Amino acid sequence: MSDSSLQDQSSQEPRLKVAVLGGGSFGTALASIAADNGARVRQWLRDPQLAEQINREHRNGRYLPDYAINPAVSASVDMAWVLEDAALVLVAIPSKAFRDVVRQALPWINDRQILLTTTKGIQEDGFKLMSQILEEETGSTHIGVLSGPNLASEVADKQLTATVIASDDPLTRSRVQKALGCDYFRVYASNDRYGVELGGALKNIYAIAAGMAAALGMGENTRSMLMTRALAEMSRFAVELGANPMTFLGLAGVGDLIVTCSSKLSRNYRVGYALGEGRTLQEAVDALGQVAEGINTVRLVRDKANREGIYMPLAEGLYQVLFEGASPRGMAKMLMLNEQSSDVEFVLSRQAVSQAHQEGDIHG
Repeated sequence: MSDSSLQDQSSQEPRLKVAVLGGGSFGTALASIAADNGARVRQWLRDPQLAEQINREHRNGRYLPDYAINPAVSASVDMAWVLEDAALVLVAIPSKAFRDVVRQALPWINDRQILLTTTKGIQEDGFKLMSQILEEETGSTHIGVLSGPNLASEVADKQLTATVIASDDPLTRSRVQKALGCDYFRVYASNDRYGVELGGALKNIYAIAAGMAAALGMGENTRSMLMTRALAEMSRFAVELGANPMTFLGLAGVGDLIVTCSSKLSRNYRVGYALGEGRTLQEAVDALGQVAEGINTVRLVRDKANREGIYMPLAEGLYQVLFEGASPRGMAKMLMLNEQSSDVEFVLSRQAVSQAHQEGDIHG
């Protein structure tokens, strides 16, 4: 087949119709990428003034004021219009409102659509991840998770970025790669939906800790240790709940952890930094002006770990600072006195770890 015939065939492919639910920074950035790739993109927002601004100025003045949005993105408060004929639905809603918005969308959701969550949070009732909520509410078999080291402002600025689409459905993985993959936004595939999504939620905890450490003037050695032990802790927790440990060596694990623990663009890092400066939790949240999912995740993960008997010293320490009034500096010292266990999770056998406990080498 000639090159011209291939081009003609490509041009005859139906235009992908994408709906984005949510007017935050990441949802807006993804809407613009999909439009750049030639899709018909409609974005649902609660705020009619913000929707009007996006349509008029091609800019999200609340969350991404310094970045242009593809003019082909059409914003609206009309859920039915946004979801009309959509083949791919991106749900970019904070975890507290996620289920409510999905229920609003149900009349216009069908079993042929690809449903993708970009939210890195956990629902308190039942310790549910967002993809599990999508599954419960819609019954769809085409559900995926998008997660990785994806600071929204850098994505909007078209800086080279990579992410992971995780789904056990091959159609979902391939459709999302085609819809969002481009020369600056690389989309890699995984079939460990639970591990990828849990990694995205868990790393928010440790970004708060990293921000606190930076504000307290801790050195690079300390912060390196913090990130490495955070990776061990989050993978230990996730694997106990059924995730694949190898997932945490990829973009959705160590990749996302590094960026959120290193960048002042990370909302959770900024909350931790404010706490390290001596501000109260409420003062830190007010100064941020956006949702920092890690705050709620600290409490949920700490409680879940206690119920399941999973050792989570960092999560416990952060819980004490955020909700019990412990001082950040005191928490840091406390963590240094905790157990000296194996360096890399899952390398030492359970028998070896158990033997170390019995011999008193590990103090827990």
